[in-house]
Amino acid sequence: MNKLAKLKYLPNNFEIMEEGDHVVCAISGKKIPLEKLNYWNVDDQEAYFSYVEASVKKEK
Repeated sequence: MNKLAKLKYLPNNFEIMEEGDHVVCAISGKKIPLEKLNYWNVDDQEAYFSYVEASVKKEK
């Protein structure tokens, strides 16, 4: 498919607002397939590729 999805990030899940197969990491810009998405920030509504990017965000 290769289409950017629009998600609403919730505390333990996410809701698909616009169909797609990936989102983009807010820190690295890497594509994240939805089935691999494990890290996000509910307050900032941002996705992160891995715990590394998520921890970079926490340090700022």
